[in-house]
Amino acid sequence: MEDKEKKPKRKIVPNKTKMPEQPPLERVKNFKEVPLGYSEDQAVEEATRCIQCKNRPCIEGCPVEIDIPDFIALIAERKFVEAARKMKEKNALPAVCGRVCPQEVQCESKCTLGKKNEPVAIGRLERFIADWERENKMVQTPSRPAPRGKKVAVVGSGPAGLTVAADLAKLGFGVTIFEALHKAGGVLVYGIPEFRLPKAIVQAEVDYVKSLGAELVTNAVIGNLYTIPELFNNGYDAVFIGIGAGGPMFMDIPGENLNGVYSANEFLTRSNLMKAYLFPEYDTPIKRSRNVAVVGGGNVAMDSARTALRLGADAVYLVYRRSREEMPARAEEVHHAEEEGLIFKFLTNPIRIVGDEKGNVKGMECLRMELGEPDASGRRRPIAVKGSEFIIDIDTLIMSLGTNANPLLPQSTPGLALNKWGYIVADEENAATSLQGVYAGGDIVTGGATVILAMGAGRKAAREIAKYLS
Repeated sequence: MEDKEKKPKRKIVPNKTKMPEQPPLERVKNFKEVPLGYSEDQAVEEATRCIQCKNRPCIEGCPVEIDIPDFIALIAERKFVEAARKMKEKNALPAVCGRVCPQEVQCESKCTLGKKNEPVAIGRLERFIADWERENKMVQTPSRPAPRGKKVAVVGSGPAGLTVAADLAKLGFGVTIFEALHKAGGVLVYGIPEFRLPKAIVQAEVDYVKSLGAELVTNAVIGNLYTIPELFNNGYDAVFIGIGAGGPMFMDIPGENLNGVYSANEFLTRSNLMKAYLFPEYDTPIKRSRNVAVVGGGNVAMDSARTALRLGADAVYLVYRRSREEMPARAEEVHHAEEEGLIFKFLTNPIRIVGDEKGNVKGMECLRMELGEPDASGRRRPIAVKGSEFIIDIDTLIMSLGTNANPLLPQSTPGLALNKWGYIVADEENAATSLQGVYAGGDIVTGGATVILAMGAGRKAAREIAKYLS
């Protein structure tokens, strides 16, 4: 009996296909997107790195359960239309996810190839296929199913709300999205800067969700315009709350009421949603600063600092009380910020903001820190070094310390269970709250987290709402 012919051993390409970017000295003077995306050939080259392993661990790492190996195999075969359709079976916002989701700690961290080499660039391929579909005018709306005769109110049009709306509309439910602001997108439009997530792309994703049959009502503050009980009285059979967590946090140190102190929320909302960076073309003013400090170490702090650089500051300091290793920001964002000239002040903690005789910020007094034993978060606790006080000269300070729950809707909803921080208590598996027919997900449940985790919560909620209404 002859030996079976052996298949030639597949050649492993160890490194990701590089994505072209704007050069640092050029991009720091504009608000255009930093990574420029893959060409068709680059995407195919990267897709062929996927070894199509049998156990498909990358899917486990995806909160919205995208069939990752399947859409990558279609890209490798240059079946771009089919790849886009496969992606959108599970994800209504792929152009957003491909840009802002932390794939390095989710799907890519599980990639089999990544055990010995760089993992497949799943996020870059997701972005490529979403952009290719849109740019080639191949976006297709699935045929609508017969109406179920049941209506769902979705409060908030951020990533959680858009996901719930898309999934339920595709199942034939009547869906109305209520958005408090004048633009849909939630944190995608007010929080994430243009150079990381162009607003035209968010709008295209919102338009796709609307094309599925979801109705959008803007300038609608639920808790004020209608309460949750009133929504039920107006004919809605279920309600999903995805209002995010937009309340600012401060340190409660002297000088926080001086002119020139912003919360990151206010600073980014002025710049992103209200287009202050295009002043006077748009009439929202924003302070033009020379020396800016941003306090914090997350992605929002990075966004604030990189925005301040683009608004023309001479120096921008990122002040963080732990070391670089403990920073929660994505490695890619830190790398881009370093390239752009951000000045990092690690192991530094503000204790006082110094003002001039007119009540404007002129400096920030800080203490140097050292790291002690790990705390509850698993990160080493920062401890002040006595007598190490020093002052950084600044004229603008941006506090990026996380967010609080907005109390308006929860407090106007009798019987809605909240935790001690004011966030809505919802079941992790099915998004159900303490009120029958009311579901919640995203940052209003978890506190500040990622876009894709909010979308994952939205997907679970949609599944449960569909069950409840059936």
